[in-house]
Amino acid sequence: MSRFDQAKMMMQVKKVQKELKKMIITIEKGDGAVNVEITGEQKIKKISLDPELIDFDDVTELERWLEDAVRDAISESQKVASEKMQPMMGSLGNLGL
Repeated sequence: MSRFDQAKMMMQVKKVQKELKKMIITIEKGDGAVNVEITGEQKIKKISLDPELIDFDDVTELERWLEDAVRDAISESQKVASEKMQPMMGSLGNLGL
């Protein structure tokens, strides 16, 4: 792979990384009681709760919704990142990455 091809590939990787940083994935649990927003970089942006949909006498249920929402948000962001990076993965091996 030529230096030009390497530079071009690295530019494409940086472009995808920038897209992932701007991407927001929202996961909802408890019929909207819990919402988690995460970037394509797997960074939590926001967790919001709807107090009208939460039974605060059953904190265990709220904890489960939070855990499920965060776990699903991370999983979904990993899936999105993988799909965006997949076309470049073969070429990255040629760069020694």
